[in-house]
Amino acid sequence: MDLTAITLTELRYLVALADTGHFGKAAAKCFVTQPTLSTQLKKLEQNLGVQLIERDPRCARLTAVGHQVVARARVILEQVQAIGEVARGQAEPLTGEFRLGVIPTLGPYLLPQLLRPLESRFPRLQLVVVEQLTATLIDDLLAHRLDAALLALPVDEDSLQTIALFDEPFWVLLPKQHMLTRRKHVREADLEGHTVLLLAEGHCLREQALSLCSEGHAAVAADFRASSLETLRHLVSAGYGCTLIPELAVPRLRDSSTVAKPLVGERAHRRIGLFWRRSYPRPEAIMCLGDFIREHVVRGGVGSIRLTPLVAEDQPLASLGAG
Repeated sequence: MDLTAITLTELRYLVALADTGHFGKAAAKCFVTQPTLSTQLKKLEQNLGVQLIERDPRCARLTAVGHQVVARARVILEQVQAIGEVARGQAEPLTGEFRLGVIPTLGPYLLPQLLRPLESRFPRLQLVVVEQLTATLIDDLLAHRLDAALLALPVDEDSLQTIALFDEPFWVLLPKQHMLTRRKHVREADLEGHTVLLLAEGHCLREQALSLCSEGHAAVAADFRASSLETLRHLVSAGYGCTLIPELAVPRLRDSSTVAKPLVGERAHRRIGLFWRRSYPRPEAIMCLGDFIREHVVRGGVGSIRLTPLVAEDQPLASLGAG
């Protein structure tokens, strides 16, 4: 075994293959030819004295030891990137590639108001956004496939750290002819006896809505489990019931056939936080991004988003749902 012969390029090729599952796609991702990538990976296997890849005409799969090597390769490449960031100095902490995860009930409503100002403020930042459910984003964080993720608190994972960014109130989206549209706001108790449409399992917003419905004795619609807030909007518009939506989504989801009313109650909000691994080598980039998001988030709401103190919080926290 010749560990001194292992190169960072070989490790990058291996990680690209792990991410794509295909030699051709991995080569394209690394901007090299497929024979070049394949040759370098065979050289890596020879130097290590183990088989890392199960080769198949249609795809490439990692062996058990291959998965272990990839996990460590991600850490090494991340640390090398951090060295480059240190060399560039602290004046501009958000530079280079930054992989950010975001949950589907937040991404479509926060990112459009965030990306242009972020690009203008940090022109050397290469932001890669991944939209997935909380459980998948946590797995990606722990596997070093993401640098940070915007999630709804709480999250039960003691390997992660978070800064709470803002509290986002819930609103009730109602059909235009619904009796609750006559109210200035809707209390949790007002939902009693009314049908509430929920997202499918896996969304943290579903768990929070279920908790509120239970307290308010609302009827949960078992026949509809939508995969997006946009689907719920169409169901509400068609008169199948009402639903809960976060405040940032109100301008996008409210239309001529629906009415949105603020939900009033002690638990009628969710807290959004920025999560990262405790071992992440660029904490200054996390804090810079968190401060930037807080600066811009209040501009996209409809008036009642509350900023939280920008301090790191320890994990674990008791979980309300899968995310």
